[in-house]
Amino acid sequence: MDTSQSLLEILKYTIPALIVLASSYLIVQKFLISETQRKQMAIFKDSQEITLRLRLQAYERLALFVERVSPRQLIVRLYDPSLTVSELQYAMIVNIRAEFEHNLSQQIYVSKNVWETVKNVKEQELNMISQVAKTLKPNAPAKELHELILDMVVKAEEELPADVALHIINDEVKKVMTYGSF
Repeated sequence: MDTSQSLLEILKYTIPALIVLASSYLIVQKFLISETQRKQMAIFKDSQEITLRLRLQAYERLALFVERVSPRQLIVRLYDPSLTVSELQYAMIVNIRAEFEHNLSQQIYVSKNVWETVKNVKEQELNMISQVAKTLKPNAPAKELHELILDMVVKAEEELPADVALHIINDEVKKVMTYGSF
């Protein structure tokens, strides 16, 4: 009986200790899991804020690109009366391509739709400049190209490609601002 008495005495202390140990383990494990999840959510929130900031900067840069290559801005910025039609045409084409290449990396932050729109604006502006310049003599004064392009812009019945692109960019920015990611 001494052994059973000793065994009962040991169990009397061991069983509550095991219960307390198991309870402590479960409580600590739950705490660690919830703490880890809380930290992961904080990291996720921080990364979302950074990503949103980068995306908004990309939209801003693309909007600026579209504005800078629009005929009404481009022709005024690059026009020099001492140039010929072919020299002004060349300056405009080089400027559009350089601006586009400068903004190539922005495509990773915007939707495919916005990026395709920006690429289309670039192509349409290049084509428009080439088409208008073809109607003039290459050695003619740049003033003739300047006047034809400005006349086209003023008399355009449809929205210009740059204006359409800006609407698309603005609409997407509003969605991103409202819903976070898009």
